[in-house]
Amino acid sequence: MNGDRQRRLTAEFIATFWLVFGGCGAAVVSAAFPQLGIGFMGVSFAFGLTVLSMAYAVGHISGGHFNPAVTIGLWSAGRCANKHLLPDMAVQVVAAILAAAVLYLVASGKPDWMPGGFASNGYGELSPAHYSMTACFLAEFILTFFFLMIIIGTTSKGAATGFAGIPIGLALTLIHLISIPITNTSVNPARSIGPALFAGGGAIGQLWLFIVAPIAGAILAGVFGRVLYENSSIVDTTVVEERRTA
Repeated sequence: MNGDRQRRLTAEFIATFWLVFGGCGAAVVSAAFPQLGIGFMGVSFAFGLTVLSMAYAVGHISGGHFNPAVTIGLWSAGRCANKHLLPDMAVQVVAAILAAAVLYLVASGKPDWMPGGFASNGYGELSPAHYSMTACFLAEFILTFFFLMIIIGTTSKGAATGFAGIPIGLALTLIHLISIPITNTSVNPARSIGPALFAGGGAIGQLWLFIVAPIAGAILAGVFGRVLYENSSIVDTTVVEERRTA
């Protein structure tokens, strides 16, 4: 593995770990104490802030995906080279699982702690407000579509340079404000896989929706992105370098 690719995968690992540990940690630990007043609004901002902070910390190294659906969506839009697709997604999933494992160890250090749903996603009986499978699929599909459109648009030629992390982080916050009651918010298969493995039971059985719906929404956004931003420069710095040397 060459140095650039290793740095890219390391950046994706660190950022995805932070997203799952920080966002799900806010839900599992802080939101479990009503007296702190963080509630689902605080959890929404926690997820947004993890992406915002890591977009500036490592986004210039890896392209700032932190999410298999984002990687596939950017690939669909022509923003991610084929050779990065599977390695990036694999690292993101591994990082999410490790982050969930560490969070479980930390949270279980409280004597009377009960894991419950462990910030996992679900539909039907596992939906926070018991939304149907169809409603949850549609929500995840649409929200991921718009998340990718925001990512593609704000990182395209003509967009304000150096500010993409802010609208992307705020978009993820808004997405959580909308959909925590519906699915507990995924729009990120890695984020769903990690906690589900520790929640167990139905959370694992329902994982398919939180893999399929975000990926489908992301691919559609990539297709639209090619049309809307067909003359835009490629954001993925590795792809830029490859095209310069081709």
